Amino acid sequence: MSNDTDTDDALFALVAQGKQGVLATVKRDGRPQLSNIIYRWDVESKTASVSITADRAKSKNAIRDPRVSLHVSAPDFWSYAVIEGLAVVTPVAADPHDEVSDALVELYRDISGQEHPDWEEYREAMVAERRQILTVRADHVYGMTRLPKPSGT
Repeated sequence: MSNDTDTDDALFALVAQGKQGVLATVKRDGRPQLSNIIYRWDVESKTASVSITADRAKSKNAIRDPRVSLHVSAPDFWSYAVIEGLAVVTPVAADPHDEVSDALVELYRDISGQEHPDWEEYREAMVAERRQILTVRADHVYGMTRLPKPSGT
């Protein structure tokens, strides 16, 4: 179960299986700021996308210093993957029908797997909450995946 036995493919598979993680951004004083988040993972581009609020720490931190990490744990807790990369943050949703609001609708659909009961209300809330999307493409991955137990044990 050392890092040497883990492949990037296994670590990326762990990220792809999840939707919940911990996003780490860098605070002004250099310490990490950690936020529990729900994300969408794009397997092809190896990119995570998260809905964030413009006035919160993770948004301000990522804009000031785009180095971020996303930690994802497997249900067994011992297996985990961390993707590292540079955050890209969209503008704030300024109108219920602008590009950012449209992208937030798609993000909601992809993460929840369902339709919102009132899209107009949702879009208005995205503007009122000053929502935007943070994306991070995995430039590096590390972690540990548990090896399966040998059969017969």
